[in-house]
Amino acid sequence: MSLQEQFGTDVLLAGWGHSRFGKLSDDTLETLIVQVAAEAIANSGVDAAEIDEIYLGQFNSGLVPLAFASSLALQTDPALAYVPATRVENACASGSAAFQQGVKSLLAGTARTVLVIGAEKMTDASSELVGSALLGADYDMAGRPSTTGFAGLFAVVAEAYAERYGDVGDVLGSIAAKNHRNGVDNPFAQLRKDLGEDFCRTVSEKNPIVAGPLRRTDCSPVSDGAAAIVLTTGGSAGASRRSGAATDPVRLTGFGQANDFLPAARRDPTAFAATRISFERALRMAGVGLDELDFAEVHDCFTIAELIMYEAMGLTAPGEGRRAVEEGWVYRGGRLPVNISGGLKAKGHPVGATGVSQHVVSAMQLTGTAGDMQLAAPRRALVQNMGGVGVANYVSVLEAV
Repeated sequence: MSLQEQFGTDVLLAGWGHSRFGKLSDDTLETLIVQVAAEAIANSGVDAAEIDEIYLGQFNSGLVPLAFASSLALQTDPALAYVPATRVENACASGSAAFQQGVKSLLAGTARTVLVIGAEKMTDASSELVGSALLGADYDMAGRPSTTGFAGLFAVVAEAYAERYGDVGDVLGSIAAKNHRNGVDNPFAQLRKDLGEDFCRTVSEKNPIVAGPLRRTDCSPVSDGAAAIVLTTGGSAGASRRSGAATDPVRLTGFGQANDFLPAARRDPTAFAATRISFERALRMAGVGLDELDFAEVHDCFTIAELIMYEAMGLTAPGEGRRAVEEGWVYRGGRLPVNISGGLKAKGHPVGATGVSQHVVSAMQLTGTAGDMQLAAPRRALVQNMGGVGVANYVSVLEAV
């Protein structure tokens, strides 16, 4: 039973916008939000006056001084004056949290058109501030000094995985190389260089250890960026393209969320149990299995996270994620290509923007507008975004119309 069958409402991604990711010195949080919101509205064929609600996904945690950013979106168009706007925060899953809040407003009938934005401005902050801000999303390390930041937390995951299932250093290097190669084709990506497997697998002066077994190429970069989506219900026109829209819409057929306990002691470091449940909930709502999907965009903040995502989604059994890499399943042309956009690893990870960006690049694939990234006529996509070490978990299933 799909979302439409379950709720009697067709939820559509009608239009979207996306900034470049990276160190954007000439942009502010405000200019990034306004840019992508304007693009999304223009590309959707929706008039700004039709927007009933706005959700902004932004982590912040002190990365910029302005702690109250929800109304920045109103700067986009005078017609947005007095539209309800809410900032949503759920660590690195803030973007998908905002997306799902928009979806739920549509399903509740309190809105028919919602503007969802994800944005983060990170590179103006010092490395020390970025590290402490991100660690604010961890129960055990929030407010404590650290030389390794969030990389140290995922290093613990990588070490626990290796102890349980064997060394995967070369596999992680292959995941990094795959995503760097994919990022070359993404005009939004921060890191557009094919580094090759040898470089990504080898510790060197240019690829040093950051924490535990994780090298620099195993870690996503600090980024600025934003993305936006206009969500609508099908309405009398059904799922057809609106007059003036840049592309056909994309249908949301299922979504899932699951949260785990915050204290690390209450979570198995390699199981990512709540992540698995969020996959199961979204796929069950959509009424599809993995073999009916054409690609996936997953949360590879660190390469060990992508490896575990293969297992959490059910592509392989626990401890066998390396098969998906070694047998070519997750590459372009494979059984389930993963992170064709370059993922967080190469595209970049402006925290609040990431979840919205994942939906945008997936919608581009499903409408045949992904340019050099384009796969051959994909019909269904899986999007997965998480906050913390598998704590806040969101999954969407998207479908071409």
